[in-house]
Amino acid sequence: MNEETRVKTDQTPRPAGRGFRPSMSELHTWVGLLLGWVLYAMFLTGTVSYFKDELSQWMRPEMPHRAAVPDRAEAAQRIADELAAIAPGTAQWSLRLPDARTNSVYAFWRVPSAGPGQRAFDEANFDPATGGKVTARDTQGGDFFYRFHFQFHYMPVVWGRWLAGAAAMFMLMAIISGVITHKKIFVDFFTFRWGKGQRSWLDAHNALSVFGLPFHAMITYTGLVTLMAMYMPWGEQAAFREPAERRAYTAELSVFIQPGKPDGVPAPLASVAEMVRQAGERWGHDNVGRVTATHPGDTAARVAVARGEAGRVSMSPQYMEFDGATGRLLQIREGVGAAAETRGVLYALHLGRFSDTVTRWLYFLVSAMGTAMVGTGLVMWTVKRRQKLPDPERPHMGFRAVERLNIASIAGLSVAMTAFLWSNRLLPETLAARADWEIHTFFIVWALTLVHAVLRPAGRAWVEQLWAAAALLALLPVLNAVMTPRPLWHSLAAGDAVFVGMDLMCWALAALHGVLAMRTARHRATLRPAARPARPAVAGGVLREG
Repeated sequence: MNEETRVKTDQTPRPAGRGFRPSMSELHTWVGLLLGWVLYAMFLTGTVSYFKDELSQWMRPEMPHRAAVPDRAEAAQRIADELAAIAPGTAQWSLRLPDARTNSVYAFWRVPSAGPGQRAFDEANFDPATGGKVTARDTQGGDFFYRFHFQFHYMPVVWGRWLAGAAAMFMLMAIISGVITHKKIFVDFFTFRWGKGQRSWLDAHNALSVFGLPFHAMITYTGLVTLMAMYMPWGEQAAFREPAERRAYTAELSVFIQPGKPDGVPAPLASVAEMVRQAGERWGHDNVGRVTATHPGDTAARVAVARGEAGRVSMSPQYMEFDGATGRLLQIREGVGAAAETRGVLYALHLGRFSDTVTRWLYFLVSAMGTAMVGTGLVMWTVKRRQKLPDPERPHMGFRAVERLNIASIAGLSVAMTAFLWSNRLLPETLAARADWEIHTFFIVWALTLVHAVLRPAGRAWVEQLWAAAALLALLPVLNAVMTPRPLWHSLAAGDAVFVGMDLMCWALAALHGVLAMRTARHRATLRPAARPARPAVAGGVLREG
């Protein structure tokens, strides 16, 4: 091909259209932005939830540290006796037995005389050593972050789960379109250009995305699977047309046996401890997870003792069912169909409850990278768009809204989550609805961070909120030492890994937020008016005053 032919070929008009990869790039950008703030909150609270049991222990400092797990059979018997006293006539109760990560027993039961508009269930935490209710401050502990992760708060549960499902679907589209868009994504993973503004944010986003790509895809897809019957109920409705059949199918996927009709003949519950021991002989004494009783105190009573989740990569139900009045073993259920077992495995992969300590930390670290991936994507949107604005010094209202939401959703969420922990130590223990006020504090502080982001220049708001998060995190162990009898030095002496780990993690996260705040402030200092080029570049992405 001579030079003239080559030039003519290069000048040949190309077909109209954007092309597949640019279209995927546009899709990746917008699905990542539209629900990006929701996704960031879901990722961060979900990451914390991998240690929700340890966080719940820290938030109940009145519960003593125990080096050994109490005998599960004896603990089950004590609490069954206590439930018979505080909830007589209940149609069902269920309790989760203690293990190496929990020093209390969570139980819930049906309220016998609940009227319209009243709660159908009640719940409490119990001391496995005494069987009595925990005499500790009222708190939801780490369960608040766990529940917020997939159903949020201040809205009907169903609405929250639909919103979480929509966000997960957007995330799945963002992952797929991101892989298609970045044709050099694996090469870019080994390239990081520090201090290069937009290029640095893109490098960080690529590295965080590629390193945890299998995990991010798995955690997003399995998150949808956990609630698939709600999102796509048509197959179940077609297979089970009668309500009774549908209820029976739902029961097959649960360890909670459904209460039938009572006989109306009083009969004391047989030895729950003996039932737990029989289950322990089959699955291991350390691998009995839950006890559920229906119509206790009636001849129709049934008791199900479920296998624990540790070391078993499936959430499909495995339990032994007993006659509650006689203690006779009725059936052993250890298998489900192939489709149900597949769902159980995917469900278990999402929750990670099968994991040991090392695997749980790996879940936590890769999930934290996913959180950072979403956060860098949100920041990168403002970095790229600012450079294209007609007047970057005076951005339009839509850009300013995204910028301020980024500040409150990323830095502000760290402040709010730490304020939630501070409220656990500062609120009076006798305060009515104390657990609710801890949650109210979280949302009040989060709302204030948004107000702060709107009222302050964007660059200063980033710096101030990052420093606020760093200070709150760094001082939390000090607050714990002042407000409780379990400071770091006592926890070290007692070998209390939960309290020691919490203090060290707070300081590590404080250091991380402090480094981010210092780098943000340093980049702001380099953007003096005299030093700005004709077309301003935003070093560090979020680091200029708006």
